[in-house]
Amino acid sequence: MWSKPPIKAIILAGRCDFGRCFITSRIPKVLWPIAGKPALERLLDHLANQGIKQATICSNGDSSLLEKSIRINRLLDVKFLNEQLPVGTAGCIRDAAGDEKDTLLLVFPASIVCPPKIDVLINAHYSSQSDLTVAFNPSSNQDSSVGEYAGIYVCETSILKHIPEEGYFDIKEGLIPEMLRSGETIHAATLPNHAGNFRNWQEYLFAIAGYIQTTPKLDNGLKLSRSDNSQVLWTAANTVVDSSTRIYGQVVIMDGARISKGAVIFGPTIIGRNVNIDQNSIVVNSILWDGAEVGPNCEIQRCVVDYHAAIRGNTVVEGKAVSFKPKGMLGNVIGNVLKVARDNTSRLQHVLQPQFDKLNGKLPYQLKSHKVNIVPWLAASIVLIAFLWSYWPGIIDLWNVWQRNDEYSSGLLVPFLAIYILWSQRHYITQCRIGPSLWGLFAFLGAQCIRLFGLFFMYGSAERLSIVLSVAALVLLLFGWQFFRKVSTALLFLFLMLPWPNRIQAALALPLQQWATSSAVFCLEMIGYEVVREGNVIHIGQASVAVAEACNGLRMITAFFVINSLVVLLVKREWWEKLLVLASSLPIALLCNTVRLTITAIAFTMLSGEYWEKIFHDFGGYAMMPLALGMVILELWLLTKITTAPTEKQIVLASK
Repeated sequence: MWSKPPIKAIILAGRCDFGRCFITSRIPKVLWPIAGKPALERLLDHLANQGIKQATICSNGDSSLLEKSIRINRLLDVKFLNEQLPVGTAGCIRDAAGDEKDTLLLVFPASIVCPPKIDVLINAHYSSQSDLTVAFNPSSNQDSSVGEYAGIYVCETSILKHIPEEGYFDIKEGLIPEMLRSGETIHAATLPNHAGNFRNWQEYLFAIAGYIQTTPKLDNGLKLSRSDNSQVLWTAANTVVDSSTRIYGQVVIMDGARISKGAVIFGPTIIGRNVNIDQNSIVVNSILWDGAEVGPNCEIQRCVVDYHAAIRGNTVVEGKAVSFKPKGMLGNVIGNVLKVARDNTSRLQHVLQPQFDKLNGKLPYQLKSHKVNIVPWLAASIVLIAFLWSYWPGIIDLWNVWQRNDEYSSGLLVPFLAIYILWSQRHYITQCRIGPSLWGLFAFLGAQCIRLFGLFFMYGSAERLSIVLSVAALVLLLFGWQFFRKVSTALLFLFLMLPWPNRIQAALALPLQQWATSSAVFCLEMIGYEVVREGNVIHIGQASVAVAEACNGLRMITAFFVINSLVVLLVKREWWEKLLVLASSLPIALLCNTVRLTITAIAFTMLSGEYWEKIFHDFGGYAMMPLALGMVILELWLLTKITTAPTEKQIVLASK
């Protein structure tokens, strides 16, 4: 198709904009499915099939999640660029292009359903002889040839001189005005078909409808079952569609879906994998993601239904994004319990007290409650349920951080380790006098102020901080100062489950990366290897090892700090010894990271192949855990030898 110049694709996969993420913050919109395949994965396949060899995906903190969630075509060399702070669309082009010269850059939004053919874009760009080509969708209005902005650009690397070397810079508001002032040419090209780019669930629904109506063949094992004037039906294997079901228009039914008798489906509609539509329900121009449940006698019109979301029977939902909500609805539980407790307190106690006494009698002596009145326990349960209901979105967000960010994956263990710490100290905790403290109420109000500050100014770190502060405040409120002092160390330990603010992480990332590179080079030279360093790339023999940002050691620092903190809270030592062990977390983590990089660099000189590179890169960190624990044990042993006075027998033996 073309020989010169080389072409590089840049894919913009930023996070959801405020107010545009429809159903859940769990899933970036670039991963929203298109007939069973994420939008980003479908775009990469399209580029590979069109002859593109290189692509860079720019995202804001979701690179690891995107990499785990998609399959990358083997014909395409894909790199992930993780922008911790927003840099704008032009800033992403600058960072992704790097030192490229004489290269044609194709810029696509990752949330796109029907990307245009590459030769169409290139021909439009070269025919206009412009420096930058901006693609527009065809207009739905016959009076106008140019429609909405498609978010697709074709540009020469010469535009990079108009982009600042760092900081935020946008294409529409920054780059284009700057190019016009410099006399550069910019061309507006109209695409032959709508690209299906989307920013919210309404545009997503519209784009999918256009995709189903215009695509002659669907993949993912979908086969054309029926095609006539009234319906075009695509089905996968293992679908169960009752014979009485009526289907009109373009409809896609994915693997494992079940549609009961009397149901009516109007297209364009996609029924995801393992979706269950109960009897006599109507689905019109909607998309149901995998695992969704639609009860009997429901009416769903122009909706997007989240993964595993449930719509109760006899419900009408129109023009909405239906989000997933855990079964059991904590809000309803709280309301019902409070109503029963308010109206029938004495009856509730009369019914539940014997069961509580029976359960209390079966507990071990250390766990038995001397106050056998169930009302305080019921009140504590209500407070716990209310807390979980209030902070459920924040807890889910924290869970997502642990899942997608390797630097803070150790935070998942912190709550469970805190429970173990409390259990190991139960003999001292149960001796405390329990009594509510009014100071806890003021502390709780302060925690909520921090939470509101984070919500208003969109500081996620402040919202997460308020979770731990609220837990500590509720402990003080319900159990008093004496109990609070006994469990204060476990409460402090909970702070380790929180990720660091983005500014702190960004400020530490580069120095840690440079330290990791320098220390690894030093160790290799001490061993006797000839090493050449170029920035953060180590050349050793015929092999080259790139010390990426993910290898800067921050993950080891957070993980080892959790381990050392647990050791400090469990061992019986002097306070200064515990402080010394805790302070050693940083040098141990840096040393282990240096050892890992050194061993990896040496291994790359002996082994080759993607399999071995993945083994040493992904699992080298886990191998450092025993080394770190060994260093901590050695440190405790040395402290014992230094601080423990010799016995009389040892003195006598030494004198002989």
